[in-house]
Amino acid sequence: MAVFLTGATGYIGSYLAAGLLEQHGETLNVLVRAQNMRDAERRLWRSLQLHFDFPKFREHLGARMHIFCGDLTARRFGLDDEEYERLASSTDSVLHCAASLNRKSEKSCLNVNLRGTLEVIQLARRAHDAHGVRRFSEVSTVAVAGHRKNELVTEDNAIDWERSDYDPYARTKKFGEHMVGELLADVPRTIFRPSIVLGDSRRPETTQFDMVRAFVFLGSLPVLPFRPDDCVDIVPVDYVADAIVTLHQHDSPQHEIYHLSSGVHSESFRELTRALAEARGKMKPLFWPEAEAPFRAIVERLARRRNNIGRAASLLKVFLPYLVWNTVFDNSRVVSELGRAPAPFSSYCFPLFRFAKKNQFQYPYRDWPNESEKMTAETSYSEHSIAGGRQR
Repeated sequence: MAVFLTGATGYIGSYLAAGLLEQHGETLNVLVRAQNMRDAERRLWRSLQLHFDFPKFREHLGARMHIFCGDLTARRFGLDDEEYERLASSTDSVLHCAASLNRKSEKSCLNVNLRGTLEVIQLARRAHDAHGVRRFSEVSTVAVAGHRKNELVTEDNAIDWERSDYDPYARTKKFGEHMVGELLADVPRTIFRPSIVLGDSRRPETTQFDMVRAFVFLGSLPVLPFRPDDCVDIVPVDYVADAIVTLHQHDSPQHEIYHLSSGVHSESFRELTRALAEARGKMKPLFWPEAEAPFRAIVERLARRRNNIGRAASLLKVFLPYLVWNTVFDNSRVVSELGRAPAPFSSYCFPLFRFAKKNQFQYPYRDWPNESEKMTAETSYSEHSIAGGRQR
């Protein structure tokens, strides 16, 4: 039996796959959008090389990863009857991480976050009716809380159907949660709501640069249109992934919904800019909250440019509502169950920004080795493993 993991080729999904494989020795059923197995394997390698070298990846691929080439939004994922039945009959639990984060495209969010989630729910329903599903976990977002201002939001008070949403992403994820609760009422469920996921507290490398680019853009400005004591709820991806994997594997988590966030310990703009300025040896920016309206207008104009500044401004335009709402999300549930809080962003932001700028906001991906390189790598890995075994 296996964990059916969606979104394994995405940023958070790659961390979940690595955690399930390395920490829990799980077998994974992974859905990969690809024309054939060769392309699917290469997509997985591109995603997981942040976590494994090639020999280790090949070991997991051969021993504990079952790939299903399909499309999340197609009926039965586009699988034939035999493949779909094989997926359903071998699935012991479901961890649904795949999502469209395109906040500007209602079409993309509707297709992936609603149609796709419904397909995953139907697969879970089929598996549960046949042999029982241990758990269904949905990776959602704190953005389901809708328009907020100067608040501390708890898990049970986050969704208010009378509130407006900031964008199609938030709206469709809120309905996704609702579908899970309504259609899988008899299945053990866990909902995870990450806040702003930015960087890894243990290392500077990242493959996700949208928010990094927006923050670097802000960090280069001498004046910021924020209230200095407003807080921004940022959480590192390693904490998010560890929480999801640990609680998904737990026999009986204490709660159904968890905010994966920094909560009341979220840092203020003053604290973040001070830490970054000290690390860079630069002057701290000035804060001018009254400039928010003209700043939005400038960002709007810059976002129309077809260059790096335009791209950064376009990203900032999308994320700005989540930077000025001064709202944090209570994380006492997850801190209690994990026994630790997430690392503060100020403790790891400078290495992250330095890596991003040095690599021009691109991860230095390695290609799939050719046959001779692959044999050399695998031989080297085997010799290393034997030597390590002798030492033990």
